Amino acid sequence: MNKFWVILEHTYLEKIKSKTFIIMTALLLLSVVAAVNFQSITDFFGDDDGKDQIAIIDETGFIFEPYKQSVETLDEELELVEFTGTEEDAKSAVQDEEYDSLVVVELNQENLPEATYFANNITDSSTQTTLQEQLQNLKVAISIEQTGVDEATIQEIYAPISFDTVALDDDAKTMEEMFQAQGIVYVMVFFMYIVVILYGQMIAQDVANEKSSRVMEILISSASPVSHMFAKIFGVALVGLTQILLLVGVGLVLINSKKDELVGGMLDSFGLVNIPMDLIIYAIIFFLLGYTLYATLAAMLGSLVSRAEDVNQLITPMIILIVIAFLVAMFGLGAPESTLVTISSFIPFFAPMVMILRIGMLNLPLWEIGLSIGILILTIMIMGLIGARVYKGGVLMYGKSGSLKDFTKAIRLSKKEK
Repeated sequence: MNKFWVILEHTYLEKIKSKTFIIMTALLLLSVVAAVNFQSITDFFGDDDGKDQIAIIDETGFIFEPYKQSVETLDEELELVEFTGTEEDAKSAVQDEEYDSLVVVELNQENLPEATYFANNITDSSTQTTLQEQLQNLKVAISIEQTGVDEATIQEIYAPISFDTVALDDDAKTMEEMFQAQGIVYVMVFFMYIVVILYGQMIAQDVANEKSSRVMEILISSASPVSHMFAKIFGVALVGLTQILLLVGVGLVLINSKKDELVGGMLDSFGLVNIPMDLIIYAIIFFLLGYTLYATLAAMLGSLVSRAEDVNQLITPMIILIVIAFLVAMFGLGAPESTLVTISSFIPFFAPMVMILRIGMLNLPLWEIGLSIGILILTIMIMGLIGARVYKGGVLMYGKSGSLKDFTKAIRLSKKEK
């Protein structure tokens, strides 16, 4: 056990002192700061008054005032200015950036408004949509007035229908609870996907690098394969945990300092307010189990190669598994009760993502959650035993490798070492 801690400590210290870790952590911290201060950054680089000025040439003689009121009420970032000069002068003003764009409104043969939009570029689709929709509303109002239909009757026809959603099952979650769950599910799924790919590859790469330096025989002779493999896994896990704690700590401090600005805005949009504590606990459990499972697989695959450049090829099956789990989880956000999602939540390599989704979106019986956790733990134990044998034989294999056929060869070598 003492050798286990020596290897773990060596792995951890070596990783956190590396330039790669320092640079990556700094970039991630900058990303967190930028994300929390996104609105402030966009405001800083925006216009002084924050408004886009739209020049309007009103050839109808009566559209401008109601058009201005409806557009500016809907979008406070837009300001409509009536242009009294010629169309050519207005286009020149837009090209000279005196105005952001130009809208020419005129009447067609049916005496209904139509418009032409001019801008130096037409990439700002949101502004175009706002201008078009509000002009469409004015067109409807004018049409109603021309046909003589009572406007109150038209408004009643177009009024939104009352459509309430009521779950008959007493245990079913409300729409509000499901929306809150979606936030942590999104975070968990994306976080699990990134961590497995990043740190799984790091573990495999670390094992391959040690083999290429020919020090593996010494390490294996001084420590059991199980101790060495799990020391590597947990050493890299602590590196990831250190990075995660830094990111979460900085994020929480920044969010707390901007709480009034973010609550009701970004946090509410992602459902990250008032998250149930039991869901957070389950997310941590499934994340740790999922990481251990994939990390064990990564260490086992990394032991089969002796050159760092062969790692990416051999861990491709692991990447495919995590991608499939990610896709099933994304599908499950819209259909958490589907058969595919239900079955996948009990498949060990998919369960860390899919089961936490079902826990968040549905009211599951405890036996289903317990069964999924039990299957994960059992799979990790089996993978640990198999992985130790493959690891023991694999780390003694040298030469070109990049095929899963070396799996059986590694097991044969481990038997000879007994």
